[in-house]
Amino acid sequence: MTLRLGLHNLVKSLTLVIFVGLALPLAAVESTQRTGSAKVDFIKQVQPILAKHCYACHGPDEAEGGLRFTDKEAAYAETESGEFAIVPGDIDASVLIARVASDDEFERMPPEGDPLSADQIELLRRWIQQGADWDKHWAFKPMTRYAPPAVSDRQWSEKPIDAFIYASLTETGLKPNPIADRSTLIRRAYYDLTGLPPTADQVRRFVNDPDPLAFEKLVDELLESPHYGERWGRHWLDLVRFAETNSYERDGPKPNAWKYRDYVIKSFNDDKPYDQFIREQLAGDELDEVTTETLTATGYYRLGIWDDEPADPLLARFDELDDIIMTTGQAMLGLTINCARCHDHKIDPIPQKDYYSLLAMLADVTSWGSRGDQRSSNQIDVSPPELIERYRKNDEQRVKLEKEIREIEQSGIAKMSAPDQRATEGPKRDRNRVLNEKLEDHLSEDRWQTYRSLKKELASVLTEGKALPPRETVMGLARCNVKPEQTFVLYRGNPHSPSDPVEPAFPTIFQDEAPSQFDATERSAGRRRVLAEWITSPENMLSARVMANRLWQFHFGRGIVRSSNNFGQLGTPPTHPELLDWLGHQLIDGGWKLKPMHRLIMTSRAYQMSSAANDEGMSKDPDNDLFWRFDSRRLSAEEVRDSILAVNGSLNRQTYGPSFYPTLSKEVLAGQSRPGSGWGNSPEDQQNRRSIYIHVKRSLLTPLLTAFDFPDPDLTCEDRFATLQPGQALSLLNSDFIHQQAGRLAKSIDAENVDYAELVRRTVRAVLAREATEDEIENGVSLIENLQQEHGVARERAVVLYCLTVMNWNEFLFLD
Repeated sequence: MTLRLGLHNLVKSLTLVIFVGLALPLAAVESTQRTGSAKVDFIKQVQPILAKHCYACHGPDEAEGGLRFTDKEAAYAETESGEFAIVPGDIDASVLIARVASDDEFERMPPEGDPLSADQIELLRRWIQQGADWDKHWAFKPMTRYAPPAVSDRQWSEKPIDAFIYASLTETGLKPNPIADRSTLIRRAYYDLTGLPPTADQVRRFVNDPDPLAFEKLVDELLESPHYGERWGRHWLDLVRFAETNSYERDGPKPNAWKYRDYVIKSFNDDKPYDQFIREQLAGDELDEVTTETLTATGYYRLGIWDDEPADPLLARFDELDDIIMTTGQAMLGLTINCARCHDHKIDPIPQKDYYSLLAMLADVTSWGSRGDQRSSNQIDVSPPELIERYRKNDEQRVKLEKEIREIEQSGIAKMSAPDQRATEGPKRDRNRVLNEKLEDHLSEDRWQTYRSLKKELASVLTEGKALPPRETVMGLARCNVKPEQTFVLYRGNPHSPSDPVEPAFPTIFQDEAPSQFDATERSAGRRRVLAEWITSPENMLSARVMANRLWQFHFGRGIVRSSNNFGQLGTPPTHPELLDWLGHQLIDGGWKLKPMHRLIMTSRAYQMSSAANDEGMSKDPDNDLFWRFDSRRLSAEEVRDSILAVNGSLNRQTYGPSFYPTLSKEVLAGQSRPGSGWGNSPEDQQNRRSIYIHVKRSLLTPLLTAFDFPDPDLTCEDRFATLQPGQALSLLNSDFIHQQAGRLAKSIDAENVDYAELVRRTVRAVLAREATEDEIENGVSLIENLQQEHGVARERAVVLYCLTVMNWNEFLFLD
């Protein structure tokens, strides 16, 4: 983007809010305009019409007149009136057409809302005339191995991805955009793979590199950067609703949650195969080789919200499990299985029984804890064996001594007066007072001396325990229900109303047999490993598709399936289904490695296209469903903050380690029930680390990040909003953070010792990694001088304000 915004124009511009809607896929719209000979696609064209206009009265909940459009058998069946809504091949006998095309408002369907358009009615007519094929939903069929199509353009035939894209464009008469210039490509690659901007020197070297493979080499270099894991790990943390506290009023801490975050980052940096990555999180404690890393991975089960004082403990327990099922189903399978908790799924063929059969697979997962014990179930001791043994012996001695001491105390208490006895049953301080003052009087001399000796020995044992090296612990499944209780279908989801018993099984839409046995161990039921191996099986029809779609989404701004957490029948159908299946097979064939997939996608012409608009493309495909150009995007919340720190030279690039606490204003802290509770005070160098290391407290999210659409960590997030709203302008103009960083930028370019023209050049070079134009120099000098001459601003302050404005330019905040 070339638009440059000053202070006034920025505020004015950012008051616009963009709401992105999901339109009917382009292919579906255009197909209604084709000749009657074109084959109607039930999944893409007919089913969306039925779901939107007919399900309210003839769907999962209602079957008025005995008619449902939820499946083939019900839709083709005879209605209560003796007529048939759909008769394949016979338009006249199909009452559906007569009702939707009727001019009589009392006969026309749907009875409420807008009637079907002429194109939609014609589409239904043609579909019935062609035989009313009721295809199985595309996502509920195994992946197909498609060969890349043959295309006429030589350049677009060299890589399979390009052939798929070019073929779809050719069908609609569109041409793909030319390749973007190199300065655009390097910035795109840096942000996509690391979330950080390139420097001016890096841009210059790349732009001037005569090597035709320069971009391929750049991609390889960035994939080896430790910042790659930080960028792509953040995508996964959105999906699994990562946070470091439990939510609800107290919002207590999740100790060592940061180690799970670091596990995710390291897994991406190490290019851990995706199937292994999933298996470790679902069953890291049940694998053949259990390590500290795989135990840390089970922290996945501890990321959700937890109520330490629920009104209905049993319901709260099932809410915890539902949260895990929702996240697992949507993040790993692209299915809203959680919608079947209280009844059969409204849209997808997922009966309520399937929900509870899947819950039974997870039945050994314990709750986070209890009000009185918030560590034993979620903190795993991974200390060296010799240290664990020393702690065990020390604990054994301590427990033994405490038991003997208490027995002596109770023998003395039994001889005391009733008031003193009652006092020892109250608060600990009252008990200790009575024991200190009166126990000796109620014990024999020998008994008293034994008591004193035991007390000294206990003090020694406690001292030894405190002197031991600290335990190393990680957050995860520290305890499991080794023998889970029978799982039942719950009537309307009510845990107090169990009905039919169910056994562990996979959703029936996959048509896979239920597991016949589990290898239980002394600490787990063995069910989760079976679930993990099923999800990561190459035969699973969704796992590879879902991950391949996410890779595409985070490179192109949207997935081939836009609803990337919902591949079900209410999700958006794929714009390029053959390409999606091809990518899924590439992921599996490549050993589930992600870095080769990045190379495959980024070295395609489709990825390297310019984002420029043209009249024909905007007219035929305004939503860019067919990928005729690259979609521009606003930087994410973390990219905005990290880029500001990077361009002024203050970014601390330290990877891994405990989270830090950015400084928050008193007004922000006052929003808590206990202002400031659970929020630390990190040193400046730590506060300059990347945003992924910011402590995520559910009740106190960082304002700058939330202004730029940081997701709600209570729920899985498939795709962040990308709004433009006034809060962003205010954050980048008025916050203490931005003014502090603008001051650092001014110092980093040695603003005090250069003239204004050179100052503008250095600022633009630092922030935008390019040379300033003559107009920018003239406007920048004019702004600095006007601030001083007309507004009485000191030179130093005027320079800082200029630096601030450049960090507000669209070119800095948007990626082409």
